Amino acid sequence: MPTPKKRERKTLARNRSARHEYSIEETFEAGVVLKGTEVRSLRERPCQITDAFCLIRNGECWLHGVHIHPFSHGTIFNVDSDRKRKLLLHRRQIDYLDGKLRTKGMALVPLELYFDEHNRVKMVIGLGRGKKLYDKRADMAKRDSDREIARALKERNRR
Repeated sequence: MPTPKKRERKTLARNRSARHEYSIEETFEAGVVLKGTEVRSLRERPCQITDAFCLIRNGECWLHGVHIHPFSHGTIFNVDSDRKRKLLLHRRQIDYLDGKLRTKGMALVPLELYFDEHNRVKMVIGLGRGKKLYDKRADMAKRDSDREIARALKERNRR
């Protein structure tokens, strides 16, 4: 009897600039509290999370700045596309993140939004420290040198 095929996660949005702006130290997976038309809208077309950020207020984690387009076949039940949404994390995780965010330069940044194996909307958030301009330049120089090394090795293996 064949084994059932495990579903892969379907990425909806990825924050590519986050790893450029922040050095990510830890990542956490969080559930996102959404209304029904928002989930349908996410199935219809992707959302935008590049300007999004997370805050911890009153022992809860909130997601700000995510734009989910209104559902095309929605009626009066469409909600505000730029509203703040609650993130579902364990109490210990929220307390840990709250303590870390009190240090200077730390931020909670959304990295990826996706549907998991059970078709639930999840978000990967990263605890990161803001990079200075010289850090960004050093990362770009390292990436360029790694690319040159890979090219040279590939060329050497061809011969």
